[in-house]
Amino acid sequence: MGAQGGIDQPLLDELEELLIVSDVGLETSQYLIDRIGTATGRDRKKGVSALLKQGLLDVLIPCEQTLHPRRPEGPFVILVVGVNGVGKTTTLGKLAWQFKRDGLSVMLAAADTFRAAAIEQLGVWGERANCPVIQQQHGADAASVAHDAVQSAIARKIDVLLIDTAGRQATHGNLMEELKKIRRVLTKLDETAPHETLMVLDASTGQNALSQLEQFHDAIGVSGVCLTKLDGTAKGGILIAIAKRLGLPIRYIGVGEGVKDLYPFRAEEFVGALMPTTEQVK
Repeated sequence: MGAQGGIDQPLLDELEELLIVSDVGLETSQYLIDRIGTATGRDRKKGVSALLKQGLLDVLIPCEQTLHPRRPEGPFVILVVGVNGVGKTTTLGKLAWQFKRDGLSVMLAAADTFRAAAIEQLGVWGERANCPVIQQQHGADAASVAHDAVQSAIARKIDVLLIDTAGRQATHGNLMEELKKIRRVLTKLDETAPHETLMVLDASTGQNALSQLEQFHDAIGVSGVCLTKLDGTAKGGILIAIAKRLGLPIRYIGVGEGVKDLYPFRAEEFVGALMPTTEQVK
């Protein structure tokens, strides 16, 4: 093949492969490559690496939206969702700790009554963050737990209520119906709730994370994304595909197990960490 816009096609092919390996996905990788390949004039002189970086930032910066969980009255209700194994409960616990550190009063709700030991795990995080946990017995109705938690949060004048939820596979119809029921109950108590539906995704699952997000978003309306487990071999390029296809706010990234290993998403820093994968292409 020839060159596009004066840039050798073999370079573009190599770069596309590197993007796909980084979990950016075929569709978004092709978009970025086409953008580089059609660069002209002054833009082309910047070099492939600079063009790629600008393309990534243009996709990601609109999704860099920090969560500010404050309301003039009533609790800010965050519904935390995601499939099993993504680090949902751990992320919720880290958020509780960080919100407390920032001077907010926090309450947790153990609405994952399906998974064994989920209630106990959330209780440990409640102790660690020194905040109350609303819970019922294993197998209880999740919407009932959420209802009790909102009422308790209102009565105690809590700033932030974090609700843990079950995480069966996204294709499990009962899970989506349960989440829809929780949302209905929350809306009856506060027509503006939940104020955030935060979906937790595992970076190591690659393109499956995008599929999961689309299913949850179609069913219950996700308003923010958190990507966990970026401390391993996963590059996290799936966030670029998410930003390009869905444009949802990216709230946090998780890079470890410690309470401080959860950070607000910053596009510049994220692209800087991803770029070493493609630095050999100039």
